[in-house]
Amino acid sequence: MQTFQVATEEENSMRQVAIYGKGGIGKSTTTQNTVAALAEAGKHVMVVGCDPKADATRLLLHGLCQKTVLDTLRDEGDDIELEEILKTGFGNIRCVESGGPEPGVGCAGRGIITAINLLESLGAYTDDLDYVFYDVLGDVVCGGFAMPIREGKAQEIYIVASGELMALYAANNISKGIQKYALNGKVRLGGIICNSRKVDNELELLQAFATELGSQLIYFVPRDNLVQRAEIHKKTVVDFDPEANQANEYRNLAQAIDNNRMFVIPRPMTQDRLEELMMEHGFLGL
Repeated sequence: MQTFQVATEEENSMRQVAIYGKGGIGKSTTTQNTVAALAEAGKHVMVVGCDPKADATRLLLHGLCQKTVLDTLRDEGDDIELEEILKTGFGNIRCVESGGPEPGVGCAGRGIITAINLLESLGAYTDDLDYVFYDVLGDVVCGGFAMPIREGKAQEIYIVASGELMALYAANNISKGIQKYALNGKVRLGGIICNSRKVDNELELLQAFATELGSQLIYFVPRDNLVQRAEIHKKTVVDFDPEANQANEYRNLAQAIDNNRMFVIPRPMTQDRLEELMMEHGFLGL
C-alpha cells in the first residue's frame, strides 16, 4: 500500500487553496462563506473563480455580475489594467472571475490558465495576501481545470462532499488527480469538507471516507436554510446574519483551515471499496 506524507516544509506566507467537488455540491457557497469568515478575522484574501458560470464571487460582491478575465480580454485586447478584472468585495476580499469561451467554442479550462497567468503578470499576488482561493469547476481534474494543482499554483486542496454516493465518487476521483500531481510536486490534500445534505449517518460516513483516503474530515457544515436566505439577499451568511449559528459554523470551518497542518498524498479507493464503505456506514439499518 502506498504511504501518504504529511507536509513538513516551511510554510509560505501566502497559502494558495483550491476547492474541488462534484458539480452542485456547494463549492462556491462554501468557499465564499469561508473566505468571508477569514476576512472577518483579519485575513487578506483573494478569490479566483475558475468556472465559466462566473458565480464564485457573487455573494462577496453583493450580486455584482463581475466582468470576467476572458470577456475583458476579448473586448479590450491584451493591454488591460488589474482594476479591470479585479473587484473588491465584502471584507476587502479581492475577487476575480476567469470566465470561459463563447458557448460551443474553445476550451473552458484555458480560461483558468489565461486568468492566473494574467494575474501574475499584473502583480495581483501581492505580499500582503494571506490566502488565494481557487473555486474550481465541478469534479474535472484534467486539462486546464487541473491547472491550479498541476502547475503548483495551489498546493493545498480541499474537497467539498456530502453523504451521497455521487458526491463521494467525485471526491474519490479528484483524489486520484491530487495523488497523480502530488507524486511529482508539493500539492497535498488538506481534508474533506462535508456540506451536509442530511442523509443517513452522514457524519460517520464522511469520517470513514476521509480516513480511508488517509486524510481528515476537516469540518462538517450542517444544513441550514439560512444559507439560501442569505443567497437570495446576495450575501454570505457572515455578512447577512453575523449572529446566527450558521455564521459561527463557517467561522469554525475557516479557523479549522487556518489552523490545519495535516496535508497528505491521498490514497484513493477502488469503486468496489467505495460502495462497500457506503453499505457499511451510509445505509445502516436498510
